[in-house]
Amino acid sequence: MFLLYLVIGLALGASVAVVIYKIIDDSRVAGVKNKIAALQKEAAESAERIKKERIAEAKEDVSKFRQDAEKDIRERRSELQRAERRMEQKEENLDRKLDKAAHKEEELRHRQEDLEHRVSEVDIVLKKQMSRLEEIAGMKREEAQEILLRKTEEEAQYIIGLRLKELEEKAKRESERKARDIIITAVQRLAVEHSSDATVSVVPLPTDDMKGRIIGREGRNIRAFETLTGVDLIVDDTPEAVTLSSFDPIRREIARLSLERLILDGRIHPARIEELIEKATRDVEEQVIEAGEAALLETGIKNLHQELMRTIGQLKFRFSYGQNALSHSLEVAHIAGIIAAELGGVDEEMARRAGLLHDIGKAVDHQVEGSHATIGADLAKRFGERAEVISAIASHHDNVDAKNIYDVIVACADAISASRPGARRESLEAYIKRLEKLEELAQAFTGVSKAYAIQAGREVRVLVMPNNTDDGTVHKLAYDIARKIEEEMKYPGQIKVTVSREMRSTEYAK
Repeated sequence: MFLLYLVIGLALGASVAVVIYKIIDDSRVAGVKNKIAALQKEAAESAERIKKERIAEAKEDVSKFRQDAEKDIRERRSELQRAERRMEQKEENLDRKLDKAAHKEEELRHRQEDLEHRVSEVDIVLKKQMSRLEEIAGMKREEAQEILLRKTEEEAQYIIGLRLKELEEKAKRESERKARDIIITAVQRLAVEHSSDATVSVVPLPTDDMKGRIIGREGRNIRAFETLTGVDLIVDDTPEAVTLSSFDPIRREIARLSLERLILDGRIHPARIEELIEKATRDVEEQVIEAGEAALLETGIKNLHQELMRTIGQLKFRFSYGQNALSHSLEVAHIAGIIAAELGGVDEEMARRAGLLHDIGKAVDHQVEGSHATIGADLAKRFGERAEVISAIASHHDNVDAKNIYDVIVACADAISASRPGARRESLEAYIKRLEKLEELAQAFTGVSKAYAIQAGREVRVLVMPNNTDDGTVHKLAYDIARKIEEEMKYPGQIKVTVSREMRSTEYAK
C-alpha cells in the first residue's frame, strides 16, 4: 500500500515539475522576444539616423563640388579671354610686319631695276673703251691675249726650271737629315722596359738545411729533378741559394717554378717532384700562349698561325745580351710601324708584323742549327707568312741582301732597339750616371729651379725661377745649357733642351 502511495506521489510530483518548467520556459521565450523587438527598433532608429547624416554630408559635398566647379569655370573663362586678347595682338603685329615686308620688297624691286639699268650702261661704256683700245693698239683682243699668254708661259717655264733645280738640290741636302729625323722620331716615341740578363736562374732557400733535403738520400731527389727537367741543379757554397742552369729557357723556367713550389710544400721526394714538374709545365705553357696573344694584341697583328704565336710567346723567357727577346721584338715592331708611318705609302701593319717576327728564330735556335735569322725565315715560310715578312726576317742581320722597303725598315728598327741607350751596350749604372750628369749640368746654371732628364736621356726639361728670369733669359739659358752639354758629355744622337718659366699665384678663401 505504501508503495502505491509512493508511486502516486512521484507521478504527481513529476507532473507538477513539468508544469513549473513549462511556465518558466514560456516566460524566458517572452523575454527574448521582447529583447529582439527592442533591438530591432533600436537598429531601425540607428539606421534612420545614419541615413539622414549621410544624406546631409552628400548634400554638403555636392554643394562644395558645385562651388569648386563654378570657380574653375570662371578661371578658365578668364584665361581664354586673356589668350584671345594675346592672339588679337599677335595678329595685329603680324599684319604690321607683313605691310613692312611688302614695302621693303617693293623698294628692293625698284633698286634691282635701277641696278640692271646701270649694269647695262657700264657694259655699253666698256664695249666702247675696248673698241677704242683695239683701234689704238692696231690688233684684236684675241691677238693681244695670245701674245700675253705666250710671254707669260715662257717666263713661267723659266721660273719653273729654276725652282725645280733648287728643289732638287734642296732634296739632296735634306734627304740624309730627314732620314735621321725619322729614326729619332721613332726612338723618342718609344718606351719599353727591359729585363736583366738571365742565362741562369737562382732560387733562394729559407735555410741552408734545405740543400740537404733537395739532394735527398744518396742524391735520389736531385737526380730525379735533373732527369725530369733536363736542367742542371747546382748546389754549391752560395748561402741560402741554389742555381739552375740550362740552354733551354723554357726548361729552366719550368725547373725554377717546380723547385720554388717544392720548397714551399716541404714534401721533397721523387713522386712529388714529378707531380709538381708536370703542373709547372702546364703553367709555363699557359704563360707562353698568354704572352703570344698579348704581343699580337699590343701590335694589332691579325691572322697569325697558332704555332707562330706560341713561338713568339716562348721569347718571353729568352734573353740576348741582357735584353729580353720578346720585349725587343715588340719594340722593333713598334719602331718599324712608326718608321713606316713617317715614310708614308708603306703598309704599317706589314712593317709591324715583320718587326715582331724578325727574331722568332731565337726561340728555337738551341734546337736547330743555323743563324736565328735563317731559322726564323724558314719557320715563317713553313707557316705561310708573306714573302715580304720572310725576306725581312732573313735579311735583318745582312745575311742576305735587302729586297724591299720592309727589309730596310726592320733592319733599322732592330739596330735602334738593340743599340739605343739603356738597351744593350750601356750598362744600367752607366745609363743612370749619364742621366744624373745631364741633370747636374742643367741645375748648375743660375736661376734653374729643377731639371729632369726624360726620353732615355734624349731630352732634358728645365724649370726656372720666374722671379729671377724673364722671357729673353729663357732663350739664352736654353742655348747655354745645350752648348754646355755638347762640351762636357758624350752621347748618341741629339739631346733636346726645353726651358720653362711659369708664374703661379695661390690664395685661400676663408
